[in-house]
Amino acid sequence: MIIYTQATSDWELEQILSLQQENLPKNMSPQECEREGFLTVEHSMDILKAMNDECGHIIAVEDGKVIGYALCMHPKFAKEIEVLKPMFQQINTLLDTPNSSMAMGQICVAKSHRGQGVFRNLYLTMRNRLPEGFDTIITEVDGKNKKSLAAHAAIGFVTLKVYESDNREWHLVALK
Repeated sequence: MIIYTQATSDWELEQILSLQQENLPKNMSPQECEREGFLTVEHSMDILKAMNDECGHIIAVEDGKVIGYALCMHPKFAKEIEVLKPMFQQINTLLDTPNSSMAMGQICVAKSHRGQGVFRNLYLTMRNRLPEGFDTIITEVDGKNKKSLAAHAAIGFVTLKVYESDNREWHLVALK
């Protein structure tokens, strides 16, 4: 049975980082990236923990093992990860109340559990656990990551803007 909750221990955060490593392009073939999707950001334990202390990351746990996660990235971390700075600049220009949006900093489901609703349930849990005053989940997806774009659209994310930054096409998407 899969349990959806918020991360509370360093051990859970270490499992997030381990799952993250498995899904970074540097550890995957180009064909696997295209077929399975991929992650863009590699987090340090320090930033992952600081983000979690502000708003607990959503995790899917089965038999004591983290098999999926959605990282909560409070707006106060807008300047902490270089590749995500343009996303927050876009959010600030597009939304009337940018600080009422929680950025989903990264989502990942273990390959063994894909296609079983884990992705959808991570977002449902995240929406249900948003801190008071937050009403929107917002994230961006690399335009080359067709698997992720389709998965976000399938659960109701709408595209706010497509823009280019760092020689990549980004799709800024939101779920209300």
